[in-house]
Amino acid sequence: MRLRTQLVAATLLFTFALTVALSLVFLQELLKERIAQTESANDVLVHQVLATTRSALQEGLKANPPTEPGEEAFAAAIESALQNDSTLTETLNGFVRYSPSLQDAFVSTAQGIVLVSSDPAMVDKHVPHRRSFDVVGEGSLLSQRQLLFGAPEALDVSLPLERNGRPFLVAHLGIRSTLLRNAYAPWLRDAVLVCIFALLGALLVAAAISAAALRPIERISRELDVIQLHVAGDNAPPAGELSERDAVERVSSKITRIDEQMRTSEQTRTEMASNLNSMLQTLKDGVMLFSADLRVAMASDAISYFLPRGVSAAPGTLLSDVFPQFTEVGVLLGELLAERHSVRDVPVALEDGRVVELSLECLPGNDLGALLTLHDVAAQEELEHEIEVARRMASIGRLTAGVGHEVKNPINAMAIHLELLRGKLNGDSNGAQRHVDVLASEMSRLDRVVQTLADFSRPIEPDLQEYDLLQIVQAVVQLIAVEADDRNVTIAVTEDAPGTQLRVVADAELLRQALLNISLNAMQAMPEGGVLHINLGRDRQTATLSLRDTGTGIPSDKLDRIFDLYFTTKATGSGIGLSMTYRIIQLHGGVIQVKSDVDPRSPHRGTMFTLRLPLATRSTAQSHLAVTA
Repeated sequence: MRLRTQLVAATLLFTFALTVALSLVFLQELLKERIAQTESANDVLVHQVLATTRSALQEGLKANPPTEPGEEAFAAAIESALQNDSTLTETLNGFVRYSPSLQDAFVSTAQGIVLVSSDPAMVDKHVPHRRSFDVVGEGSLLSQRQLLFGAPEALDVSLPLERNGRPFLVAHLGIRSTLLRNAYAPWLRDAVLVCIFALLGALLVAAAISAAALRPIERISRELDVIQLHVAGDNAPPAGELSERDAVERVSSKITRIDEQMRTSEQTRTEMASNLNSMLQTLKDGVMLFSADLRVAMASDAISYFLPRGVSAAPGTLLSDVFPQFTEVGVLLGELLAERHSVRDVPVALEDGRVVELSLECLPGNDLGALLTLHDVAAQEELEHEIEVARRMASIGRLTAGVGHEVKNPINAMAIHLELLRGKLNGDSNGAQRHVDVLASEMSRLDRVVQTLADFSRPIEPDLQEYDLLQIVQAVVQLIAVEADDRNVTIAVTEDAPGTQLRVVADAELLRQALLNISLNAMQAMPEGGVLHINLGRDRQTATLSLRDTGTGIPSDKLDRIFDLYFTTKATGSGIGLSMTYRIIQLHGGVIQVKSDVDPRSPHRGTMFTLRLPLATRSTAQSHLAVTA
């Protein structure tokens, strides 16, 4: 089968399926509307039956009231009043006679005994079991078709008459499914005929449109021959290669050839750009390529760390907008570019006071631009220091894991034998019991030390979720509030940009533990009281959290060792809290920095811990959630 024939057949099949689906929806909605009309008409009739029943009761009980007290005499009077009321009987018979769908009409007691009916055979018998007519209107098109055109069935429409808040008489209408089918058949037949004509018309229109749409294929084929000759050159296929094949197939083949040739060229260019972008993004140095007219052609993400806040290095931006002429970098670049002079590792100060190394490579030719590189030496040294601390902590972790494993079992055995020895020395008066107690106490202390080693070396699997950093800080403040009052310490929480949320992907429990360790150390460093200042800020894509106390400070010769395991400057300290804090911040991809001033006369006396955590973005939150899942 030719491709053109396949396209026409697919169009006709789609049109057929769509028209049939719309026709079924039309029939269902039309049938629902008819059933709703029938239900509304029957509702009017059953209310009229109930009104006639109420009138018959009033007149009958007035003329023949109950002769004796009690419910039985009252029920007998009601039955007599209804059965002797000719108006009620004529009403029931008239409804059945003139309604096209009613099979019978009757009134029963609440217990289900028929008192009066259009069918005399039903009187004094139980109401027959029938489904409610509501199932017809609420059912699907298939269930409605099965009900109307399946086995004959009687449906019930009922309405109760209440006495003292409880039903005691019920009016019923019996609707026969075959009568409904006879009533619906004429208009249903017309609706089906309309759907069939609509289907045939839609197929004819679809066939005509398909033929008209495919007619220009030959002209498109000729135009593609010209394009292919220009694109392929000597590699173009012979003119008669596809002449015997279907027109649509020829056009498809030509488009495929042209697409492959264009895609090869585009893929080459894309791969070169992708490789260059990947190289730039992996660099920690800021790299920026300028065109001859001193506009940004390309820049790495790291360049943002060398620019003032709010300045962008988007492609097309002028050099003077990125580095204004009044800045030291702008002046130096202006002089170097004017002379087309290349330099390497020239120290230059940024606006925030940082000193970086600037390298400029002017590309050959006056029509080409220049390549600028900015290198932060201090950041490199800080990174090397963090790597060294991480290496030391990893070594300590491996060592403590081995020590804890090897020492734990002998300690347990020694503790057991000490208890046995304590029992054998019961009542001893030579002082041996006292020595055993000392050994047991020291053994318990040694066990706590080993357990601490095991806890520190145990792997931590953080449960990373996205949180507001301020909420985590407020939770820590609530935890330390009581102790701060006892120590006469004031806690001040500030924000650089109040009202702006700092969203981070973190394990809230671990992060609270890290902040709690630093806060407790800060309060213990202020024995006479003071202020613990907690500040939240943002530095580009990083959330900054600083905790500064007004305590005694940490000497400079001990500042580099505070994160070492078991190193402490306090008499009762364990030397574990800050090591664990450093480990937690590392698990979150963050950085922790410490500054301290021990000069009693300095207004900045005290210690400040600065935590830098990456802000949550949509991509990082999704990746973290995917890892945790």
